Order: sequence, then structure tokens, then C-alpha cells
Amino acid sequence: MPVFDYDPPDRFVAGAVGQPGARTFFLQARGQGRVTTVSLEKFQVAVLADRLDELLDEVLRRSGGRAPVPAAASAELADMGPLEMPIDEEFRVGTMALAWDPETAQVIIEAQEATAEDDEEEDPLFTDPDRPPPAVLRVRISPALARAFSRRALDVVAAGRPPCPLCGQPLDAEGHICVRLNGHHPGGLTA
Repeated sequence: MPVFDYDPPDRFVAGAVGQPGARTFFLQARGQGRVTTVSLEKFQVAVLADRLDELLDEVLRRSGGRAPVPAAASAELADMGPLEMPIDEEFRVGTMALAWDPETAQVIIEAQEATAEDDEEEDPLFTDPDRPPPAVLRVRISPALARAFSRRALDVVAAGRPPCPLCGQPLDAEGHICVRLNGHHPGGLTA
């Protein structure tokens, strides 16, 4: 099982490549003279950012405000640079995990490679013992960098197609069939 471990990375960001509606999303870590890039779904980027903020808020709450966790992302730590090129995808992310390490006051993010088991329900008693374990990207970052990562990730997700003001679904340049209108013109039928 290849483990791409960054403790800590020089840089850890979420990014997207392509036109809105046809973008591919990535997590990218750089450090120790290497770059690791993994692809994932847009919703996974959004969920990761939301869960990171929730984790940090909970650490702050449980510590009574004593934990070294900023309440918001710092403008000085904002990383708006592009992804490192060339983009060489190591694997596609299936599952992710978050943890707080109280000894080092760091956030641990793990992104695990998608496997056949992710796509189908397989009985764990009958798995192939010769199948290699999935690859993992593991990153340890400070709470301040986690807040900055989360802010950028949410910005990347929001930079897509604008939402329909009625149903919230993404608007395409070619048009949009709004489910709220149920196929009817908003002004009603006119003769």
C-alpha cells in the first residue's frame, strides 16, 4: 500500500481544472521535493471543507477556547495559486477521514484510494487476500492551515456554474429545465 505522507506539507490545496460543468477536482500536497495529486468529486471537496470547519469548531468548543485553533481563516495564509503542473494523478479518492491529534495540535486528513469494494457491496469474508491495500494520501497540518484550506476549497466549489434562482440546480450555458417550474412557463400560459 503506497502511503503518501506529508508531516507537514509545504503546501496542501484543493483545486479544479476545466470549464464549469466539466471540471475535475483535485487535492494536492507538496513537500520534501515531491508533489502528490489525487482526484475526487466536487461534493467530496465540499464535504471535506465543511467537516474540517466542524472539527475545528468542536476542538475549540471542547477546549473552552484554549486550543490553538483560529475561529476563521487568516488572510495571510490564503493560497490562491494554481495547482502544480503537470498534474499527475496518483489515484481517485474513495473515502476520507479526519482526526485531531491533541499531542501535536494538528489536523490529520487521510484520502484513501477508491476500490472495487467502494462501488459494490462485497462480503468481507470473501475478499481477495492477494489484492493490494488501497493507496493513501495522509497530511498533517496546523489548525490555521486547515482553516485556510477549507476556505479555498469552498471557493473552488463555488466557482462553478451559477445556481438557478428557483431550484438551486446549476445553470448551463445551453439552458436549464427547472424542476420548480415543472416544465411550465413562470408567467403561466398565454394565448
